[in-house]
Amino acid sequence: MWHRFWDKKEKSKTLVDQLDKNNLPRHIAIIMDGNGRWAQKRGLPRAVGHKAGVEALRDIVKACSNLGIKVLTVYAFSTENWSRPKDEVNILMNLLIDYLRRELDELHQNKVCIQMIGNMEQLPSEAQKELKRSFKKTENNRGLILNLAINYGGRAEITSAVRRLCEEVMKKELTPEEITGEVISQHLFTSGLPDPDLLIRTSGELRVSNFLLWQIAYTEIVVTECLWPDFNPDQLIEALLEFQKRERRFGGLNKR
Repeated sequence: MWHRFWDKKEKSKTLVDQLDKNNLPRHIAIIMDGNGRWAQKRGLPRAVGHKAGVEALRDIVKACSNLGIKVLTVYAFSTENWSRPKDEVNILMNLLIDYLRRELDELHQNKVCIQMIGNMEQLPSEAQKELKRSFKKTENNRGLILNLAINYGGRAEITSAVRRLCEEVMKKELTPEEITGEVISQHLFTSGLPDPDLLIRTSGELRVSNFLLWQIAYTEIVVTECLWPDFNPDQLIEALLEFQKRERRFGGLNKR
């Protein structure tokens, strides 16, 4: 059972004890970067790095569920990733399909609700089938929301929202004056979800890579040099401890 996860990892359990359980992020977003470099450093094909990245995701999902995190959004495949070699794209899609088939029952048993942001229509039919099956099976679960960003791009998301808003104005369902930040948020893929409190980027890169551009306006960002396949619950807890050192002012003044 997942509740025994920490018992097997003494360092993680010690780190967990340092956490303020009343000051955890509701929503964690992760840019899972570094699979290819992880493999290359070991003289292995990039595909091996992607497979290792899936194993890292399994542990992080379990850890977030055990901590009581409400939403975990992971950047699994961007709109720009289609430009990669066809063989690598096929490997990534097959890993997605395999992950959903292999993990769905356990995720469901642990009350995880699987959701997705991005354009599903461009994905291979088998991937669409497995995603829809996962959504259906877990839709009533009230545990962690595992939000998969697949064929996702922040600019594409905002463009889609603007088009929908324009259509509503043209149909006189909405006036320009009624378009507020809240209304825009309601037209994004993440409608109904809280904005991320914490964004973690692995591999040390200092950019957001077209990820949740609207939603991360006041998100705390933690960058780690750790490559994604090596990112484990210890690194997650360390990121959470760093988050808890931050004073979130949302544009206001320091209260001290």
